[in-house]
Amino acid sequence: MTARQRTSRLRMRAFMIAIPAAVGLVAGLMMWHPSGAYAQSAPVGLGTAADFSVLAGSTVTNTGDTFLEQNLGVHPGSTAPGFPPGEVGGAIHLADAVAEQAKLDLTTAYNDAAGRTPFVSLPAELGGSTLTPGIYRIAAAQLTGQLTLDLQENPEAVFIFQIDSTLITASNSSVIFINGSSPCNVYWQVGSSATLGTGSDFIGNIMASTAITMNTGATLEGRALAQTAAVTLDDNTITEPECAPDVPPSPTTDAPTDGPTTDGPPTDGPTGGPTTNGPGGPTSGGPSNGGPGDGNGSDGNGSDGNGSDSGFKPGAGLAATGGGAWPVIVTAGLALAAVGGLFVLLAWRRARLES
Repeated sequence: MTARQRTSRLRMRAFMIAIPAAVGLVAGLMMWHPSGAYAQSAPVGLGTAADFSVLAGSTVTNTGDTFLEQNLGVHPGSTAPGFPPGEVGGAIHLADAVAEQAKLDLTTAYNDAAGRTPFVSLPAELGGSTLTPGIYRIAAAQLTGQLTLDLQENPEAVFIFQIDSTLITASNSSVIFINGSSPCNVYWQVGSSATLGTGSDFIGNIMASTAITMNTGATLEGRALAQTAAVTLDDNTITEPECAPDVPPSPTTDAPTDGPTTDGPPTDGPTGGPTTNGPGGPTSGGPSNGGPGDGNGSDGNGSDGNGSDSGFKPGAGLAATGGGAWPVIVTAGLALAAVGGLFVLLAWRRARLES
């Protein structure tokens, strides 16, 4: 075999080694990089469970003047003592087909939230943190003080918290929004039980594997959905979480907005007659859809609240969508490194053959 043939063989082997290695390195780094926490996640579909403020497996018990804006359901249990004095804005479903279907949909939603990847791991204490949209994994979550959710001006932002065991909030703790409001897209998947402390102001859909307890005066803009055990209430308010629609701006036109005018002389006729509503007329005055929960919702205490920029900020400086420029930069850099390494290898081999 001539020296040229040996060189050609070596080059072919180098190509066969370098190309798969570069591809594998790029794929491995992209899988390792936790960009999914900053990616735009899809909302968790609650199905008919979204019609309920409270769902329980065994029973729902209440003390005091609790108000539930939506339905109350229990299945397979069939009791809900404490209503009245508690009030339910929707309907009460005890061991009926509606409650059964809602519980099935809850199980589907729970499994969906629990299986979302990739995620970023967080420490147990959430108080004092500012989080951007994404998926977060916590062994056992506790909240003391204030948790700030930064929507980054994205009305479709989604937060999913995967909690292996318990969720416990201290008295007078709170969850608030900054740079937008999206309470319907906050999900707490809890591996065992959830407990909201006295006077807590909480946001999101709590999906607990076992039980949920809301202590005296705790409020929830969201839903308390327990799969197998009880939901215990004590003078609480649970309002339906609503997200502001992402309405595109209306196109502007050059047409006059107050109707055409005439150049003739003004008339002296009576002016008290009814006017017609042309393109610039008043908008309809129908009732708004803000229910009794608007006072405690994200617009009252959270959307532009007292959230600080200090604390834990995963992904600070990265694009909210997680795609951004980072994967492109990593891919380009690794490709250049692989090509450069290939040329170095070939040059070394050639020098060795010629020596």
